[in-house]
Amino acid sequence: MRLMEWVEGEFLISTDPARIRMDQVHDFLSKDSYWAKDRPRELTEKAVDNSLVFGMYFGDQQIGFARVVTDYATIAYIGDVYIHSDFRGRGLSKWLMKTIVAHPELQGFRRYILATRDAHGLYEQFEFFPLRHPERWMEKTAPNAY
Repeated sequence: MRLMEWVEGEFLISTDPARIRMDQVHDFLSKDSYWAKDRPRELTEKAVDNSLVFGMYFGDQQIGFARVVTDYATIAYIGDVYIHSDFRGRGLSKWLMKTIVAHPELQGFRRYILATRDAHGLYEQFEFFPLRHPERWMEKTAPNAY
């Protein structure tokens, strides 16, 4: 996988896993997100290690993150998407999503999937919609996993 970077003004998006500030990512996810609250650091590290990562930076500070789990052929799951609250309202989440869906290694899939409680408006701008056939989907959950 070729490492890629995009720059817009003072902001940078990078797919380089070596740039990920694990302390900042884990702190946000485990304390400030609803979907990964209390997730142990080891699980966040394992998830990052097994994903295509998109880190967003302002200078040395990591201010955003997303990861993609994929087989690079048919499907991609986008998860752990966030922009730090101090940097919201600047269009950065749109830029992050635009970068992900345009990534050359993530093209031609039959399906992208994600889950959200409150960002439907953002994702609809990138042609994400409720499941067309929810009766075909099933899930196995572990509500007390962490």
